[in-house]
Amino acid sequence: EWVVPYPAGGGSDVVARILSLPMSQTLGQPIIINNKPGAATNIGADYAAKAKPDGYVMLTGDTATMAANPALYSKLSYNVEKDFTPVGLMARFPLILVVNPSVPAKNLTEFMAWAKKQPTGVNYATPGAGSPHHLATELFRERSGLKMVHVGYRGAAPAVQDVIGGQVPMMFVDTASGYQHIQSGRLVAIGVASPKRIATFSTLPTLAEQGLKGFEAYAWQGLVVPAGTPKEVIGTLNTALLAAMDTTAVKARLQTLGLESTPSSPEAMAKYASDERAKWGQVIKNSGIKLD
Repeated sequence: EWVVPYPAGGGSDVVARILSLPMSQTLGQPIIINNKPGAATNIGADYAAKAKPDGYVMLTGDTATMAANPALYSKLSYNVEKDFTPVGLMARFPLILVVNPSVPAKNLTEFMAWAKKQPTGVNYATPGAGSPHHLATELFRERSGLKMVHVGYRGAAPAVQDVIGGQVPMMFVDTASGYQHIQSGRLVAIGVASPKRIATFSTLPTLAEQGLKGFEAYAWQGLVVPAGTPKEVIGTLNTALLAAMDTTAVKARLQTLGLESTPSSPEAMAKYASDERAKWGQVIKNSGIKLD
């Protein structure tokens, strides 16, 4: 059972479904995707934290669960450091600043000029409060000095739809959720939040290139299991995960979605998650975001 703490159809769900098939072939048993969305991943995380630590329940542990939620909530029903053991990192989702085509901007300079003229500030959509997209936009607000108002949704798909529909003018979209809409012109891409350009959008400059020096924000994901899962079981799952990520089909699919494949050991994921907790904990503190 692979618990995805987001609705079906979003980037996290897509990655789980891409990897679960080759992993199930290596493990010799089917993997069932169980979508448990809600409460900024806490519903799915709580469910997985309380599961039997026998290797039969896995969780997509992402930026929200592993890095942001400990700072966003004064009280959680799980402890991210004590209740989960990493299996390995999977992918980083570059985030792209996009606008509805009605916004008169094709680059960061034009976007800033337009945004500064909005008397009540600029509304921005996210897949939910505390999501990587929300934190990236708060970091952007902090760095750009713009007045911005958060509009949270339940998942990436409805947020993207409302930016396409013009109900909200902008958002930071992950490549998996935004790729097809940018390609079709229903969303206009302003810049990438990664330090380097993305292969699938090679002509799109980064926000750092456009003057927002050192700006970097990703949504990332790894696979975790309940703490207490035997070490050899974690080793087996890590081997299956790495084998799946090494297949030509998975590599091609992730690249098409603009995702950066990040295969790792359990130890490397633990270190990465710890560094991310420190980084986003500071952004959350500076922005005064609290979700309870």
